[in-house]
Amino acid sequence: MTTTENFNADHASVPTVKATNVHKMFGDLHVLKGVDLIVEPGTVNVILGPSGSGKSTLLRLINQLETLTAGSIEVNGELMGYKHVKHNGEDMLQTLNEKEVAKQREHIGMVFQRFNLFPHKTAIENVMEAPVHVAKVPKSVAKEQAMAQLQRVGLADRADYYPMQLSGGQQQRVAIARALAMNPELMLFDEPTSALDPELVGEVLKVMRQLADDGMTMIVVTHEIGFAKEVADQVVFMDGGVVVEQGGPEIIDNPTSPRFSEFLSHVL
Repeated sequence: MTTTENFNADHASVPTVKATNVHKMFGDLHVLKGVDLIVEPGTVNVILGPSGSGKSTLLRLINQLETLTAGSIEVNGELMGYKHVKHNGEDMLQTLNEKEVAKQREHIGMVFQRFNLFPHKTAIENVMEAPVHVAKVPKSVAKEQAMAQLQRVGLADRADYYPMQLSGGQQQRVAIARALAMNPELMLFDEPTSALDPELVGEVLKVMRQLADDGMTMIVVTHEIGFAKEVADQVVFMDGGVVVEQGGPEIIDNPTSPRFSEFLSHVL
């Protein structure tokens, strides 16, 4: 059994992600206005929507890169960002400290639009960074595991290359390997191909398809409609900070909301 399979067996009855009435405000700007989302273990969930609809903000809230204004997010049944404490006999919520947040975040991998690689470190050093410095894995073990992840994304022969020596698609694949190095139970992809030249998009989507085939639980914010139709178990269309429509990938060919139909007419 792989790590992912073990995880799915252990948590089969609990959603990997449960977002309930999630709100997020930046000052007076109300970005998310009551979003509900269920992500089941082992599924690929694609979030579509125009710029400014709140897609990336939702991912950042799941990974606690932003703080909720209202609502709740649970990952594997664990409330993110807070813990229950007793105060004068009453059950209250207390905000987690930075160390506790880092612990919760440890098994959530995130891949960004921009690759965010350390320019002064080689591909393998970038992949080793978190296991060595966060998980305290011995360097020799981390190097072996990092090479396995580079092999997984088809870049074992580029292990000693620096980011500037790699194409954008190769850099993004190193970023995916880096996220995988912490054995995540959930992978978040925030428009992972939008910064790439069109001819490089395919190589990144191929790796993501392989992860889906391996049973990795994934939430993908993307404009790649073909990927959504082929790989997604659930498609979510967001606009104006709310979920407008959601369902299986068949909703792309049969949208029920006028706003989703209009969006698809522009991107297809």
